[in-house]
Amino acid sequence: MSKPILWIVIPCYNEEQVLPITAPLFLKKINDLSAAGLISEKSRVLFVNDGSRDGSLNILRRYADEDARIQVIDKANGGVSRARNDALDCARGEYIMFVDSDDWVEPDACENAVNAMREYDADIVMWSYVSETENRSSRKVIFPETTVFEKEEVRAKLHRRFVGAMGEELSHPELVDSLCPVWGKLYRRSLIQKSGARFVDLAEIGSYEDGFFNLEVFGKADRVVYLAAYLYHYRRDGSSSVTSGYNPRLYDQWQTLYDRMEAIIRSNQLGSEYEAALNNRIALGILGLGLNITVSTQPMGKKVKDIHRIIRQERYRKAYKNLPLNYFPIHWKLFYGCARHGFAFGVYVLLTVIQRIISR
Repeated sequence: MSKPILWIVIPCYNEEQVLPITAPLFLKKINDLSAAGLISEKSRVLFVNDGSRDGSLNILRRYADEDARIQVIDKANGGVSRARNDALDCARGEYIMFVDSDDWVEPDACENAVNAMREYDADIVMWSYVSETENRSSRKVIFPETTVFEKEEVRAKLHRRFVGAMGEELSHPELVDSLCPVWGKLYRRSLIQKSGARFVDLAEIGSYEDGFFNLEVFGKADRVVYLAAYLYHYRRDGSSSVTSGYNPRLYDQWQTLYDRMEAIIRSNQLGSEYEAALNNRIALGILGLGLNITVSTQPMGKKVKDIHRIIRQERYRKAYKNLPLNYFPIHWKLFYGCARHGFAFGVYVLLTVIQRIISR
């Protein structure tokens, strides 16, 4: 069996403080994998400098001059989606792994992922992660044990989740999208090519670019392996969260996201379960939209009016009507119950409490 070529894609924007750690770390991982006979010496670390204004590009070029396995794409700032798409256009080889420049992986992460990919002849290997903040680490459990998903199981237990949650999954709304990040996975590059998947610009859909990419990719996967191991550390500083700053376009952007999901469901004839899952996503989305409104500088009366306008909109009314509240913990039942009955002031009060909890 020939040695596969692994490309590790790392978009960078103003990361001169972490790059002296990141670049040598991933070169060492490639060295270890090559020495173990798991990947080819032609494997690469591909950094995309997304218009950094600090010394990131100079650092990357210096590393690239020292080791031919480091490649650098230098481009004008266009956001993480465009950076990853540029990397996909450039990448070669058999496997692709995405890493964010300020995160880190366990020493054996690449080895475990490549071993599983080859052992099971998988299309995708995924794993659990640790959410890292300044004050604490929180392990995110996606599935309780290592599992191999085959064909219809991929559709029923994985692919549909990128549209939205169903049944018992609604018991923990805060974990609904724990499956979606691309940095928790190793992909067969031919699968990405087959799916035609691209990362959608956040300016268009507001958020969830990873989940939408996976919705397209997992739709073409026949075998996916989940490793019950915490191989990735995701650093959270709140800067990318909808709760960190007001986005006046978020409502319209999420409508575009939902429209795109509806189009995929229709064109692929995915059926009523996917439609119900999307309805649930739309209903749950009032939390993000509401938190976005609460952090604006508008007076309270205007905030309540904006919340009322959203929860009375037909798309949301339809979603709430079919949202099964019986799966929710009591505090979520109260929140979504207020939304379902059009009690905008109650939604606002609960959102301010949630905002205070998040900000601690």
